[in-house]
Amino acid sequence: MNIPNALTIFRVAASPALMGLLLVDDIHARLAALILFMMAGLSDLFDGMIARRRNQETGFGRFMDPIADKLLISMALISFVALNMAAAWVVLVIIAREFLIMGLRTLVAYRGEVMESSWMAKAKTFLQMASVAAILCCVFARDAVEAGWLPGSWLSGPGARMTADALLYLAMAMTLASGLDYIYKSRWLILSLFRDNF
Repeated sequence: MNIPNALTIFRVAASPALMGLLLVDDIHARLAALILFMMAGLSDLFDGMIARRRNQETGFGRFMDPIADKLLISMALISFVALNMAAAWVVLVIIAREFLIMGLRTLVAYRGEVMESSWMAKAKTFLQMASVAAILCCVFARDAVEAGWLPGSWLSGPGARMTADALLYLAMAMTLASGLDYIYKSRWLILSLFRDNF
């Protein structure tokens, strides 16, 4: 197994662990969740870079890398809903779009075609990661203040929460926009797929 694929598998394994740590009402668990997410985010940055530089791109990596990203983001967002740190409808919209497009891409790939990625998809992933990181920082800062680890700060106050919420809404908007962009650019592939099978 090469390094990029190992990093992808790490993100898949980190996803349920992240959810488990977030749902434990303990400052140490929340700190571990924050560190784990940062490590997973860095692994997402480096796996593609390493694969391209070392010519280690594989079919497994191309298939699993976006799935690993979606699992990581989805597990974190579901946990935030349980912690009342994210609106359920926003999370539902993001997750529904992700798995709808993933399903379409899988069906199209089954026919030997490719739904090309775009700058909007990359921006969407960046905004999702940034919003999750921001909410995680708010959760940890709030708990750290309550535990006496930190004095009250901007991160534990309403300003940081509003910023994190704004990032999440922006991520949702870009998630929807990139989904519509995928569908529009691949409309003939999708139409032919349904025409041939239904």
